[in-house]
Amino acid sequence: MRGRVRDQLRSQVRQAWVGDAVLAVVVGVIVAVAAGVGDGGAGLVDYALIGVGSLALSAHRKAPRAVLAVSTACLLGEVVYGGASSVAAIPVVAAAHTAARAGHRGLAAGAAGVFLAGFAVAGEASDDVVQRTLLLAGWFLCALVTGLADKNWQAYLRQTEQRALEAERTREEAALRRAGEERLRIARELHDSLTHSISIVKLQAGVAVHLARKRGEEIPPALLAIQEASGEAMRELRSTLTVLRTDEPTGSPALLVERARAAGLAVRLNVRGRERPLTGDLEQAAYRIVQEGLTNAARHAGAAAEVTVELDYGERALGVRVEDDGAAEAGRPPVEGTGLTGMRERVASLDGTLRAGPRAGGGFLVRAELPLVKGGLAPEEAALSETGRLREGA
Repeated sequence: MRGRVRDQLRSQVRQAWVGDAVLAVVVGVIVAVAAGVGDGGAGLVDYALIGVGSLALSAHRKAPRAVLAVSTACLLGEVVYGGASSVAAIPVVAAAHTAARAGHRGLAAGAAGVFLAGFAVAGEASDDVVQRTLLLAGWFLCALVTGLADKNWQAYLRQTEQRALEAERTREEAALRRAGEERLRIARELHDSLTHSISIVKLQAGVAVHLARKRGEEIPPALLAIQEASGEAMRELRSTLTVLRTDEPTGSPALLVERARAAGLAVRLNVRGRERPLTGDLEQAAYRIVQEGLTNAARHAGAAAEVTVELDYGERALGVRVEDDGAAEAGRPPVEGTGLTGMRERVASLDGTLRAGPRAGGGFLVRAELPLVKGGLAPEEAALSETGRLREGA
């Protein structure tokens, strides 16, 4: 795609250069023919000055000021050397137009003034020369005005194109944002309506299986099927919610700690065990737990509170701990808000445990245990863990 666009741009530039060269040749031929059929004809110097001054127009896109200087000098020399001819002003008028279009209107006006002065001096002091000088002045004025108009028109077209592109990008962003919000809404609805019910079914089936084994009774196959099906349903539901929540912000707990410090909260981060990659849902759950713990500390602990964030990478579980020594009173049950409820739901969907409440010595504690076995480890880590277990068994 990029190569095709690059080739198209090169083709356009090549075509523009060929067009400018053809135009310069045509202008040179017109001026040369006019000089040849004029009074006294034209010599080699005349044709050389006309050729250089006219062919310079082919480079007006890259160097408009240089083209204006060369055309003005060459054609002014032709006027002084070969006589005052109005046709000799055509390359200078064209160069003044391109310079004004490029934004050099002062330089174009100055070159026009110099050429007109030389033209008037080279001619005889007669009414005919005065009239031709005034006519050329009108030509130069039109060239300057049309150059400025062309410059403003090109700027207007560029602004219009940019506004159209910006409007299209804004529409696409709005559509993507609405789609993301709808996915999150569906994920929350599924979570609220299904996770709790499936968790209850799985829990009751597990309790029934445990009691049957404890009493030495035969476990009904239907009960085992219910337990297995509920666990599979939870895993499928987590996968679905992961897909629907792809637009949720993610990050690392260390980044959250740095942001909290920048906001003025005294936070200390402790990492225990061997830090290693985790699956997306487990990493996101740890991120959200730390985020909610820091948010609660910032809101309720007080400005002088100290907060400790601890990540404990164990062999079978990831421990996440956020505690502060703030204003929470010991023994006072926490108020279950949206944040705590969301944390409990996340931890429950991963078969983990969560404890949140006031500390014995004051302050607040959030502690979660998220299992790593069969789901918490990244695929490569799970393979290494299984290989190590087999080696130990051998």
